[in-house]
Amino acid sequence: MRTPLSTPSLHTARLRLRAFEDADANDLFALHSSAYVLRYWDSPPWTERERAEKFIARCREMEKEGTGARLAVDRVSDGAFIGWCTLDSWNPDFRSASLGYCFDDAAWGHGYATEAARALLRWAFDTLDLNRVQAETDTRNVASARVLEKLGFLREGTLREDCVVNGDVSDSWIYGLLRREGQPSSEPVPAH
Repeated sequence: MRTPLSTPSLHTARLRLRAFEDADANDLFALHSSAYVLRYWDSPPWTERERAEKFIARCREMEKEGTGARLAVDRVSDGAFIGWCTLDSWNPDFRSASLGYCFDDAAWGHGYATEAARALLRWAFDTLDLNRVQAETDTRNVASARVLEKLGFLREGTLREDCVVNGDVSDSWIYGLLRREGQPSSEPVPAH
């Protein structure tokens, strides 16, 4: 059994990353019920609010199991929930984990995903002593690929026809970021 992993609270210039709360269920459901936001995801949009409650419960399980951290992202200027960022599949033996994120389309194009992921990566490299972080994105999702590249990730290959997205067989790009290639700049300020 692994040691529980405390979900961090992180601050950046414009964002606050924090543990999910039960009160986030409505915002989370609105995000994941959008076919437009999820057009490159390998799972369909949610149709039942109960999915949001299960997602939040799973966040707490990840923390207890010590397998990762999934954080809600709020905009500091107005306190609005704009998405989430996750570091999961943490393997302390291999010093590796996977990065993921999902943001509301109204938040796209403002650098929020890059800013949030940078803060989470800094915490992960410093606190979890990671050597490698991996990420995947649908090859059609150019904006997500651009976020990863801004963070310093290198495209390592293509997983051919590895997903079915909206009934279409889809390829994914695999990205990796190694500690020796440099950690993301701009340190987050811990809220504690």
